[in-house]
Amino acid sequence: MKKAKVYFTKEITPESLIKIYESLGVNLKGEVAVKISTGEPGGHNFLNPNLIKNLIQKVGGTIVECSTAYGGNRQDPKKHWKAIEDHGFKAIAPCDIMDEFGEIEIPIQNGFHLDKDIVGKNMDHYDSFLILSHFKGHAMGGFGGALKNMSIGLASTSGKAYIHTAGKTKDVSALWSNLPEQDAFLESMADACLGVVNYKGKESIVYINVANNLSIDCDCDANPHDPEMKDIGIFASLDPVAIDQACYDAVINADDPKKESLIQRMEEKHGIHTVEAACELGLGNRDYEIVTID
Repeated sequence: MKKAKVYFTKEITPESLIKIYESLGVNLKGEVAVKISTGEPGGHNFLNPNLIKNLIQKVGGTIVECSTAYGGNRQDPKKHWKAIEDHGFKAIAPCDIMDEFGEIEIPIQNGFHLDKDIVGKNMDHYDSFLILSHFKGHAMGGFGGALKNMSIGLASTSGKAYIHTAGKTKDVSALWSNLPEQDAFLESMADACLGVVNYKGKESIVYINVANNLSIDCDCDANPHDPEMKDIGIFASLDPVAIDQACYDAVINADDPKKESLIQRMEEKHGIHTVEAACELGLGNRDYEIVTID
């Protein structure tokens, strides 16, 4: 298989974000959804609205999210809307909590554990998706990038429970008592990505990862650990497997003595297995070439 191209810039600015998007050579068509994490109140590492505003407006995008499954302030849509406004996202673009008024099931064929993905009903409102992810650590997944943002991020509340339990339940109240072994959860995230890509079409989805504020904790954490290692840059690709592999490798290979806690978090949760599983499902290629645009 031909190596995937992953574009890279060390510059983390609104201008470089537009430049790296343009490097992909894709014009997202129709109604464009921009999937970000709007961040749990109390957290502060999520993507800065001033950084992403120009790109979202360039593509004519709507910021999309779904409600959480762990309680907190973003499981209730009313509190989630307040977080979206308080964090500055409502001021830069239209926003949509896609499962606020319902959910739909989309099929997954030949997945590891799941035969369906449960996503926000409003997914059908959009023709194209920009998966705009803050790359960082994660207490359950090891790290979060494009694959997690597309799987857990696009799942409804019950869909998140379904992925987290590898298909055992979609009942949020039963989530924590039905957690599977770790690799089954990671494989289920890959399954959900397969469902999304097949449902929307791979040609209608592009991926950008911003590797800054590299906490070991996710933006869903209300009290995240402060970042220790320095920022890396922005990555972009048409391949969700390659972009997450490239970000993972960039952390591992960084010339930064403060990278060890993030590496430990990624390795203790076997985070790379999500990438391995997605590759096995045919979602992309772990072999890539970096194209630097600086």
